[in-house]
Amino acid sequence: MKLSTKGRYAVTAMMDLAIYGSAGPVTLADISQCQGISLSYLEQLFAKLRKAGLVEGVRGPGGGYRLARPANQISVAQIITAVDENVDMTRCKGEGNCQDGESCLTHELWMDLSKRLYDFLDGITLADFVERPEVQEIARRQSREALRHHLLFGRFAA
Repeated sequence: MKLSTKGRYAVTAMMDLAIYGSAGPVTLADISQCQGISLSYLEQLFAKLRKAGLVEGVRGPGGGYRLARPANQISVAQIITAVDENVDMTRCKGEGNCQDGESCLTHELWMDLSKRLYDFLDGITLADFVERPEVQEIARRQSREALRHHLLFGRFAA
């Protein structure tokens, strides 16, 4: 299984919200700049994440997005499935028609692996991941880089 860009970017953007959202709503432009994800791509992803009830938009000055539920109630698997990804390892998308309309010899093996992979990802919440020391170090580095960029390009100028 190879997780597509859609799933990877959705998880990355949600991690960004989990880390930086405690200070208030986070704009897609900020996520785009900090994580190196196209703004238009984020807009598409966030429409799906919003529809799935994982994020909510905040309008007006200082608006943006925030998590719709606490980070300890949002699993990586929920994020991936919200953006129409799956963790299916079979060639037949789990339908059992992989060999001339019938299950192939290894169908059950790939079904079991798919279930274990989903269960693994469903057992990891955003909060679990945010608490990892290596993730916190990366977040600190990104914050420093974002501040440096804002100062260089005058974004905080009045």
